[in-house]
Amino acid sequence: MTSVRRLSLVPDEIHPRCSGALRIAIATQDMKMLNAHFGSAKRFAVYDVTRDGWDLVEAVSFADVSDESGKHRAEGDGRITSKVDALRGCQLLFCLAIGGPSAAKAVAAKIHPIKVGHPEPILDVLSRTRKMLRTAPPPWLRKVLTEAGAAANKPFEDEA
Repeated sequence: MTSVRRLSLVPDEIHPRCSGALRIAIATQDMKMLNAHFGSAKRFAVYDVTRDGWDLVEAVSFADVSDESGKHRAEGDGRITSKVDALRGCQLLFCLAIGGPSAAKAVAAKIHPIKVGHPEPILDVLSRTRKMLRTAPPPWLRKVLTEAGAAANKPFEDEA
């Protein structure tokens, strides 16, 4: 059984839960950088991103992670399922790499995996995501927003 620890932030009067927010998960080893493969990520930083900013919602950590050797242990499927289950409710998943079986499980849970070619600061990922929401989201992101019911009432700039 995979050990999962969660630190969830509760919305309050100062930081209410934003309607229309896109929930994203970022694979990280240190909570500062997007710097992990899905299977070897010790942590996932979960944010709600809107056109105007972002809020950290949750930090999820795992005790049992892959060693990135490319070899699958017999109990590896349980690790994948635990990670996907822990990220349910996220629409996007940013990571350095993700294997086919893991990607299939994420997609089945309505989590769209996005592979990033190199490590980068989490703040850069958040800024880029916010910019996409403010300007012209690509068709695949519009579909994610529509399916999640997170599309804002205001039209995108290229539709105005």
